[in-house]
Amino acid sequence: MAAAFTKTNSPGIYRRGDSYVVKVRDRRGRQVSRTASTMAEAREIQSMLRADITRGEYRQESRTTFASYAMEWIETYSGRTSRGFREQTRADYRRALTEHAIPYFRQMPLAEMEPRDIKAFAMHITRKPIHLGTDRERLRSAASLRLVLAPLKALLATAFEDGLIRSNPAANVRIASPIVLADEKRARALSSQELRALLGKVDPEWRSFIELLACTGLRIGEAVALQWKDLDLQAGTLSVSRTVYKGELGPPKSRFGLRTIPLTSTLQKQLRERRLKAGVPAEDEPVFATANHTMHLPANLHVRVMKPAAKASGSPWASFHTLRHTFASQLFANGCNIKQIQRLLGHHSSAFTLDRYVHLLPQDQPDMGFLEAMCR
Repeated sequence: MAAAFTKTNSPGIYRRGDSYVVKVRDRRGRQVSRTASTMAEAREIQSMLRADITRGEYRQESRTTFASYAMEWIETYSGRTSRGFREQTRADYRRALTEHAIPYFRQMPLAEMEPRDIKAFAMHITRKPIHLGTDRERLRSAASLRLVLAPLKALLATAFEDGLIRSNPAANVRIASPIVLADEKRARALSSQELRALLGKVDPEWRSFIELLACTGLRIGEAVALQWKDLDLQAGTLSVSRTVYKGELGPPKSRFGLRTIPLTSTLQKQLRERRLKAGVPAEDEPVFATANHTMHLPANLHVRVMKPAAKASGSPWASFHTLRHTFASQLFANGCNIKQIQRLLGHHSSAFTLDRYVHLLPQDQPDMGFLEAMCR
C-alpha cells in the first residue's frame, strides 16, 4: 500500500513516507506534482514551479520518445518560413532522421534531451560512414554534417514551440566543424587554359551547353530545366525560375535562386542558331532537349558528356559543378565585386559565395615586388 499524504507546515508541500511531494496548479488549473527528498529541496522546487508558471515558462514534462515524435513530425512539418516546405526537402529530412537521428536517440524521452546529447550525436556522425543521396562516403565536411543536423534542429524547435520540452537543447549548441582530411577532394575551379582544353574535347553537339554553364554559373539542374521562354535574346539575358532535383522539376530551393543572368554575345549567337535549327519549338520546351523534346537527366549527361571530355582534356576531376566555381572565380579575378557574383549565382549571402566559390588560381598570386621597394 502506498504511503498516505501528510500535510506539512508549508502549504502545497506534503510528506509521503520518507519523501516530500510538491503540488501546484498551472495557468490552466491542472495539478502539477514533483517529488523531493528533503523539505529544503521541496521548497526550492515549489518556488521554481511557481515562478515558471507566473512567467508563462512552465512546460509539462512529456514522456514522448524521440522516435515516436520524429515519425509524426516529419509527415506534418510545414517549414519555419513563409516560403513553406518542399516535398523534396521533406524526403531528405526523412532520410536523415531514419538513417541517423532515430537509430541514435531511439526511445530517449524528448524532455530528457540535453545540449550534450546533441554534441555527442554530431561526434557520432563524424565517425561513421553515412549515406546521403546516392553516394556512400565518410563524412568529413561541415556541409554534410549540416544536412544531418538540420532536421534534428527543426524538430526540436517545433517540440519546444508545441510545449513538449521546457527548452530547446539544440538552440545554442555550437558544433565544431569536422576535420578535413588532406586527401579529400576539394572543390576547384578551372583556369582559362583548362577550360579551353575542356571545350576542345567536348562533343561539338554539347559545346554550347558547356559554354552556357561556364559563362552563366547555372547549376546543372537549372541548365537542363531551361526553357525557351526563359530566354530574352533581344535583351541578351536568361531567367532562372525552375530546377531539376533528383528527377523532379520545381522552383529553386529559395527566393535567391530566382534571378536574371546576362549572356555573352557568343552565347546569344549560339542560342539563336539553336532556336532556328529547332524550327518553332514550344515556349515550354527545354532549350537542350532530347529527341523526344523532354529534359535530359543530369546524371546521364555527366557520364556521356562531361566525364569523357574532362578526362581527355587532362582535368579528370572536373564536373558540371566545377564550371560554376570557374564562373565565380573568373568574375572575381576580372573585377566583379562579391555582391554581384552572389546574385548571379543565386546564393543567400556574399560571405557564403566568397568562402565556397571564389578560388585563387595559381596565376592570380599578387606581385610582391612592392614590398621590396617599400623597404629600400
